[in-house]
Amino acid sequence: MRSARCSRGSQSAFLQRFAPRRWFGPVISHGEPRRGAALVETALVLPIFMMIMVGIVEFGRAFMVANMLAESARHGARIAIVPGATNTSVESEVKTRVSELAHVRAADVTVAITIAPDPRNSNPNGVLSVSQKRDLVTVAIQVPFSKVNLVPIEWLSGVNLSARCSMRHE
Repeated sequence: MRSARCSRGSQSAFLQRFAPRRWFGPVISHGEPRRGAALVETALVLPIFMMIMVGIVEFGRAFMVANMLAESARHGARIAIVPGATNTSVESEVKTRVSELAHVRAADVTVAITIAPDPRNSNPNGVLSVSQKRDLVTVAIQVPFSKVNLVPIEWLSGVNLSARCSMRHE
């Protein structure tokens, strides 16, 4: 059996003749190699890349805080449906929980408790201590995004993060 043999000289001559010039070294412009192209490209791409990274981090933080608000609303609703709960105790518990989880001041957290009475019950007028079994208790939480963001982004300054949870009174 005969094996094919190629000498390096013939391969190199073939490539030099038919391959593009850019495969064999730096691109030469007016007889001198290009210098600083990588620096210019980095200067153009790096700010865009950093803005994208900051956006990813900010939206990740927004989703994380929204999840914390949903968990806090659920926790507040569980406290609110137990007999003997009051509006002020539920509000203070929810505000404390949100401020601990999301690292936001309790004064920046808005908590609203609404009670939809069961058709067979009297209207408690939004007071937990007089609500009855089967009343639908809703705990809603709202926090301005400007209070939880890491980097101030102007076009998100008016956005509020909110969550709500509804449960039947026991």
